[in-house]
Amino acid sequence: MEGLLDYALRDALTAVGGIDRCVSEFIRVTGTLLPEKAFVRVMPELKNGGRTRAGTPVRAQLLGSDPACLADNAARLASLGPAGIDLNFGCPAKVVNRHGGGAALLVDPPLVGRIVEAVRRAVPAEVPVSAKMRLGFDDDALALDCAQAIEAGGAEELVVHGRTKAQGYRPPAYWARIADIRQAVKLPVVANGEIWTVADAQRCLAESGCDALMLGRGMVADPGLALAIRGATEPVAWSALMPRIADFWQIVGTRVEARHRAGRLKQWLNFLRRVHPAAEEAYQSVRTLTDPAEVARVLFIPAAAPERAPCADAV
Repeated sequence: MEGLLDYALRDALTAVGGIDRCVSEFIRVTGTLLPEKAFVRVMPELKNGGRTRAGTPVRAQLLGSDPACLADNAARLASLGPAGIDLNFGCPAKVVNRHGGGAALLVDPPLVGRIVEAVRRAVPAEVPVSAKMRLGFDDDALALDCAQAIEAGGAEELVVHGRTKAQGYRPPAYWARIADIRQAVKLPVVANGEIWTVADAQRCLAESGCDALMLGRGMVADPGLALAIRGATEPVAWSALMPRIADFWQIVGTRVEARHRAGRLKQWLNFLRRVHPAAEEAYQSVRTLTDPAEVARVLFIPAAAPERAPCADAV
């Protein structure tokens, strides 16, 4: 999730628990072989064996439209030790689609298949190759063709977001259409889209026929969602989240310019207030602040205890 679910947030959410695997934000490939530092910049987990600090495996996602160039970059990326390579056929961003990447590729199933095949050939057999797609670009007429092309290209897993590019992120997600794709291929299919609650997750599993889910914005809003879907009976308390938010704040401080640091925190708090009333209070307390020192003083530095008057001498 470009611009939202990055290394810092992956670190915080996987520390809460319940997540089997993460996928990085996309690494854009546009005609050149990227240096190793470009991969590490997006996915610092490459310095930790392809895992978050909590030990959750992370697959690195590539976005592009040239099979040969993607293959070359996938080979270099695979040498750095990610938990797998994922291919992006789902990004709806106009700037990406304008250059033929992301969901724009779904109008050309043969090209989708060639990309997967080229990447699969380029990386060692033990490195999983997966893909994520939407139902289509303007409509879902080619959904099955694209899924079958991804399977024929050799992908081990397919994540399907249950909306087209044209539908963006507007509810609902069409989980039943994911079931059609699942019936058309033999590789494992993971359902994605509009999963905000345990009830959503249960309906998605039932309608899609899938036995695995990918969580996006719902997990950002409720970091305990994965645990709840797994059957946890107690929600993750705000007091338990605050150390994770503090860790996120510290990591963001090492990765973005100071002027953007407060904005990144407010972005996450804005999601969290959908579920946690205390997040609303926290958001409002820093809503107008831009100075990182002021944000830290308000949210992360405990107020000093009032000074006590000295004891009077006994007489």
